[in-house]
Formats: sequence, structure tokens, C-alpha cells
Amino acid sequence: MKRCFTLGLVLLFLPLILVGQVPKTYTSSEIHHEIKKFNTLGIVLYVAAHPDDENTRLISYLANQRHLETNYISFTRGGGGQNLLGPELGDKMGVIRTQELLEARRIDGGRQFFARTRDFGFSKNPEETFGHWGYEESMSDMVWAVRKLRPDVVINRFDHRTSGRTHGHHTATAVLAYESFDISGDEEYFPYHLRYVSPWQPKRLFFNTSWWFFGSREAFEEADKSNMVTADIGVYFPLLGESNSEIAGRSRSMHRCQGFGTASTRGSQMEYMELLNGKEMSSNEDIFEGIEISWNRVDPSGRLKALGQRLDDEFNHTKPHLSVPVLLEMKKLIYAIEDEFWKEKKLEEIRKLISLCSGLFLETTADRQYAAGGELVNFSTEVTMRSGTDARLKSITYYPAGGDTSMNLQLDHNIAHRFNNSFELPHDAQLTTPYWLDEKGTYGMQQVNDVNLRGTPETSPYLFVNYELEIHGQTVNWKLPVIYKYVEPALGEVYERFDILPVATVGFMSDKIVFGDKKSREIEVSVRASKDNVNGVLELILPDGWQASETSWDFDINRKGQTQVFTTNITPPDYQSDESLKLLANVDGRAYDRSLTVINYDYIPLLNVLSHAEARAVRVDVEITNPRIAYIMGAGDNIPAGLRQIGYQVDILQPSELLTVHLDDYAAVVTGIRAYNTIDELGFAQDRMLDYVERGGILIVQYTTPWQLRTDRLSPYHMTISRFRVTDHEAEMRFLAPDHQVLNYPNKITDADFKSWIQERGLYFAGEWGDEFTAILGSNDPNEPSRDGGLLIAQHGEGFYVYTGLSFFRQIPAGVPGSFRLFANLLSLSNDRQ
Repeated sequence: MKRCFTLGLVLLFLPLILVGQVPKTYTSSEIHHEIKKFNTLGIVLYVAAHPDDENTRLISYLANQRHLETNYISFTRGGGGQNLLGPELGDKMGVIRTQELLEARRIDGGRQFFARTRDFGFSKNPEETFGHWGYEESMSDMVWAVRKLRPDVVINRFDHRTSGRTHGHHTATAVLAYESFDISGDEEYFPYHLRYVSPWQPKRLFFNTSWWFFGSREAFEEADKSNMVTADIGVYFPLLGESNSEIAGRSRSMHRCQGFGTASTRGSQMEYMELLNGKEMSSNEDIFEGIEISWNRVDPSGRLKALGQRLDDEFNHTKPHLSVPVLLEMKKLIYAIEDEFWKEKKLEEIRKLISLCSGLFLETTADRQYAAGGELVNFSTEVTMRSGTDARLKSITYYPAGGDTSMNLQLDHNIAHRFNNSFELPHDAQLTTPYWLDEKGTYGMQQVNDVNLRGTPETSPYLFVNYELEIHGQTVNWKLPVIYKYVEPALGEVYERFDILPVATVGFMSDKIVFGDKKSREIEVSVRASKDNVNGVLELILPDGWQASETSWDFDINRKGQTQVFTTNITPPDYQSDESLKLLANVDGRAYDRSLTVINYDYIPLLNVLSHAEARAVRVDVEITNPRIAYIMGAGDNIPAGLRQIGYQVDILQPSELLTVHLDDYAAVVTGIRAYNTIDELGFAQDRMLDYVERGGILIVQYTTPWQLRTDRLSPYHMTISRFRVTDHEAEMRFLAPDHQVLNYPNKITDADFKSWIQERGLYFAGEWGDEFTAILGSNDPNEPSRDGGLLIAQHGEGFYVYTGLSFFRQIPAGVPGSFRLFANLLSLSNDRQ
């Protein structure tokens, strides 16, 4: 059978456009601020491991007070953490956090860069981290960043000398920056880079230290600071109307899925940078001491420096266009710079300044939010010179396809000129999707085959327009992406990115299909058209041992954006199995195997992610009892969907129900991860919950952190929560109470049930507990004592209280068979077997 319906359009936004808003415009004060940056030729690279690791106060200070190009390289995109806002985890959360970083940099004035390494979760030391990342490949990315960005100064967020005392990812990135300092300028290292970049030697390497690294403010006050540069970063920027710390607070608050919103502050604040390597300094006042960062760096004649000073001194805040002749004179001199790196960088900046000062408006829009290869698209262009600058439009050229239009049009003051064009997109137009997810990588490293893409924050738009103008007799070109915009009555103009999608996308309604027995189950598959009149055949590809009532469907979709849904009955094998189902849409001799995921939060662009259309199909040998349970959702938690697939009726209890719901209707109540950190009502209802246990219920508390608890009676007996965790997902699991019912009924738990776990064994284990508890499992990371507080069970009255730090919240949504079997045993605890 099939159903047809229309899905919403899926789009991306331009890098400089915020959701639901017009592109960024600049006041004359902000233009003057950009001129000061233009006149500065110094570059900083700030190094850390994750989104949210960066010191936004220092980044903003360097970018806005010192006017330096300040790059932040986040070695990972942050897919290993939890998501406080929604269900996205792993790579999809990495896509969200990438956009959070880009939004943060738009606020604080920095620039964003990445490595290919994955955030695989908490790591206890750099040796473990490099075991997953690979030292050589991660060092290659560090050296690539230095050679690509050519920083004068590199600043570590973390200390390379603290192995085992902080997150292994943190220390690993500090080690990479420290050890790369002496090799990035040596062509013997990573010679394949040299096809694209040249060796580069930074002048200095610093560690951005603080009292935190010394254990206390008192210890830091007493520390020797003779090798540290200090800077008061609490400055006020008159041209921007904010203090540095206010800007930094807004930037930091963009890390919303991690709950890192912070208040703005004002007043003096000190930052400290310890010199680790490089050029010696005579004072502790300036990390750029003795480093040339004026125009003299590239123009010994002094002409560019003199013109830049004139540009700054004579800037007219009511008539910015009067600066255009000086900018054009500087542009001619920049073309004569021998250093191609600085020539390209400063030509890009001066084109931006010419457009800002002259009030030039350039825009080309598509008539739809997305299109597929082979589709005819209509485009509209507007060119308006909003000042009295003398300008002529010479040509408009589309790249990489679409042709060009030559003209010789005088742009009169504040007269809008509009042009229309139409053409068919090439069938092989590059798809809009995160480039780092195109290929399957390893557990620790993304696969990016195109070296030039490595480090870039996001996929470039496919279609650009080059506008060739003659300004005061001098040719200037601007190459800008094609966009889409529309009018939303409640918001006004909404700007979005113009996307390229496959002709057809396919998908499973669930990407994890778990069978608790060998009974067949109906599943839904779909195909969606990205243009009108798409027809073909949808095919389901099954692994050995799996069967389906139907595996092929003809589809005929008339309207762009419409989806057809088909159903089939899947029968798993009669043995435990873990395989992948795949989908293909065959259209006009081409096979399409991508699924489309839409990520939509109101503070970042609407995102579409294309991935290979696969569903994990798992046959679990699991028995269940007590099929009706209640679940209180935690943060970033998707366990209920998995439990439903193996036969449980899972009722979600809302916080408002906790004081009134009849808990005795349920055999068990489960709290999601960090529920006791985030739900106030749980604190008020905790006595009811423990009374329910005493009457014979089962309460399963999944991990919570020891701070910001909403109750002081988390457990009926003495128990403390520690920061103990086991990060090795293959660590041995020792059965401390092998005869306990939880390891035997209704499923016999064996070592095999702990195979194929992902990311970690668990976190926030109990640290201390009373004799009423039984510790069920022990495990540990290398060179650490056994951590036995990952699963504790205590009988309380007629029922059972369970605390578990085991990472069921990762394993069950991932379809790990053993996690279902063990969780089913927790839900089956009974006095009859005690």
C-alpha cells in the first residue's frame, strides 16, 4: 500500500545570514571597525578539542581590540556529548554544534576551522585519544591548519603537560600544537600538503592558562608569572557599543545544546598566556612583541601603510563612500604584493570594504528553496548603488554553470536595477550536505578525501554569481552565492540558502528496527521527489536470513516535495542477528541512495543532512515481563522508542503528572538521564516515588550528575554519585553477583551481551553505597581500580530501587542487543526470585 503527502521544504542558510533575518548590515562605526582590521596583518590560531572549549573572551579581545585575524580550530565537531535540546546525537549533533560555533564566531569576530577527528566521548588521557584518532593523521591535520592559516602566534587552550588530569581530547590537542610547532615549517613532514600549501613556522606558542589549571585562585596568585603575558580583556569598544566581555558572553551563549548560556559581564578582567616556545620576549605585555603586523610586512615602501592610516584617519561616518577612492588606490598596490597569501586575503577584504563604503547592494535569488540536477530554475538579480559612487555594471556570470550576461550599465545613485534569468541545472550539480559525512570514516576520524576541504567549517554553496563592476574607472569583481528569500508575514523577509538535493531521496521511517522475537513486523519506507514528475522503482535490499513481503515498488510522483510511503512486512531470522537494510530509487537509469534528515532549531539555520539510506535491523533474543512501564524523559534521551520495539508499552509521564499519576498502574518507572538535574517536579515527587517502590514497584534511576540535584533523597539508602566513568567501550565487565536475578532472569546475561557497545561503558557511577545495595557489575579503564558502582540494586520494602550509570541511553537507541536483554531483566525484578 502507499500514501502520498507533501513534506516541508528543506534548506540551508548562507554563512552570514541568520535564521528569519536579513543579511548582516554594517553601521558606519562597524565599517570603521572593519577598516582597522583591514590595516592589521597578524594572525592567531587558538587550539582546543571541542565546540565550547574556546575562550571567547580572548578570541573577541584579539579580534576586536587587537584587530587580529583570530582563528579557532576545534579538533572535533562535538558529536560525543549529550544534547539538552533534542534527540540528535553523534554526527547529527556534530552538525548542530558546527553551526553553533559559526554563530559564535559571527558574534565575537573570530574565524572557525576544524580537524577531521571525531568526538568519541570522554577520554581519560591523550594516549587513549590517539589510539582512536591516530597520532599521525591528527598531527597531519594540526600541521595542515598551521600551513593553511599561517598564524604568527598559536595559543593552546589546554596544557600539554597534564596527561591524565583532564579530558584526553583536551591534552591531545595541546600535545599536537606543542609538537607541531617545530615541524610545520619543515617540508620533510607531510610532503603531500605541499601541493596545496607551503611550510610555515609560527613565531610563538602560548598556553592560555588560568587559576583553574592551578587548582585554586590562591595557588594561582602565588604562582610564578614571569613567563606569562598578561592582558586586560575587559575593554570597552566605542565603535561597537559593547564591552569585550559582553560580546564574549553572547558568543559563549550560542552553545545552547550543551546548556552553556552565560550572563554578560563588564569591568577589568585579566587573561594569562604562558610562553611555551618560539621567539623570546623582553616584556610580558604583548604576545606579538617584535612581530610586524602593519602593511610594512608586505610593502616595505610604506605606501600601503600610509594609505591605510589615511583611510582610518579620514573616514567620514556620515559619508563612508568618500573612502572608496583611497580603497581603490590601495587595491592597485595590493595587486603588486609578492606574497600570494596576503595578496589574496587583502583583496578579499578590500572588496568587502568597497561594497560597504559605497553602499553597493548585490543579490541574486532563486525562485525556490532547493532544486535537483536537471531542473529549470528562475533567477532574479538586483544591483543598486545606494551612494553617489561612480559605477558601471559590466557583466553578471553564474558559476559553475549558467552562462554570463555582458552589459555596460551606468549605476545611477540609488536606482535599483533588476534582471531575470533562467537555466537548467547540470545533472551532476554538487549536492548540499555536510562534506565530512559524505564517506564513512573510522571510529576516531572522519573521511575527507579532498585535501582542500579539510578544516573548512561547512560545505560551500553550489551556485555563485560573479558581478563585474567598474568603480571610478577600476574593475572590481564580487563573487557571491545565489540565495533564496521569501516574505513571512510574521517575520518579514526570510533569507535561506539555495540547496541542491538529489532528484529523489529515500528513507526508512526508523533507522533502527529491533525485533525481540521472530514475528514479522510492518515497516514503512519512502521516496521523495525533489522536482516535478519523478517516476521509477524503489528497491529494498535485504541481508541474508531476512525476509520481506514486498521488496520493490513502482512510484510516480507528480509534484516537487511530495513523498510516497510504502509498507512491507519484515521477518527476522530465528537467531540473533545485527545487519543493515538498504534502499535504492532507480530513476531514468540513475540510482539514488541518500536519505534526508532535517534539523530545525530556531537559533541556527535550518539544516539538511544527506546520508546513505540504511536502517540497522537487529534481531534480539530477548524475553520480557511486566510489559507496561512509565518513563520520565531526561535530557537527550531516546530509550522509550527502543523499548517499544521489543514489546513494551511505554507511557511517558509529564512533569506536571508526577504528583497525581497512579504509579501502581505500572510495573516499573524509569527516569531518563539527568532527569534529577533538570526536572524540578521530580524533587517534589521523590517521596511518592520511593513509597511506590516500598509498595512493590521498580524504580530505575539512570545516571545523574552530583550537582544541581532536585532532591536530597535520590535513594532510599546511603548512596553518593561520583564522577567515575569507564570510557573504554570494550572494557571487561566482571559479574560481581553472578547469581543475582538481574543476570539470570528472564534472560541469561553473558559476556556476549557486552559486545558491540559503543563509546563507553558508563559514567557518573555511584561512589559510595550502603550495605542494602548489591553491586552487580565491575569494570575499569586501563591502570585504574575496578569501578563497581555502575549498576546497584536494593530491595526497598516490597519493591526494588535501581541506580545505573551504564550508558543505556547510547546503547538502546543504537540497537546494541545486549543492552535490551539487560534492561529487560531490570524491568523484570521480582520478590519471587530474590
